[in-house]
Amino acid sequence: MVVKHRKKNTRAHGRTTHGYGSMKKHRGAGNRGGRGMAGSGKRADQIKTWILKEYGPEYFGKHGFKIPPSIKKKEVIVNIRDLPDQESINLTEQGFTKLLAKGTPKRKYHITVAACSEKAKQKIEKMGGKVELPS
Repeated sequence: MVVKHRKKNTRAHGRTTHGYGSMKKHRGAGNRGGRGMAGSGKRADQIKTWILKEYGPEYFGKHGFKIPPSIKKKEVIVNIRDLPDQESINLTEQGFTKLLAKGTPKRKYHITVAACSEKAKQKIEKMGGKVELPS
């Protein structure tokens, strides 16, 4: 009769080191102190002078760029299907910046808006309406 034995590592479940002794043993990195720039003193004071000589003062601190406010501005869009049942609408006063073409116009609209897609303009003009854009 074949006797089935559990694997050793199932017995080690729930134990921190799984039977390998110290935490640094059996970790696949040999006896080195870490990988990359580990221990470089970025979080403490040990070897900061070496880092400053090697990389300069730019090594520490934040890097990158700030997004200009003009890019952060998002267009507030509205589709034709979401327009209210009024003939004259000023979308700029209502806080919308662009009119898009999804849907069909319910009536002749006279719309004032900052920007408009070409297709939306065609749809509204086909119904006999008008789209006013600022020059």
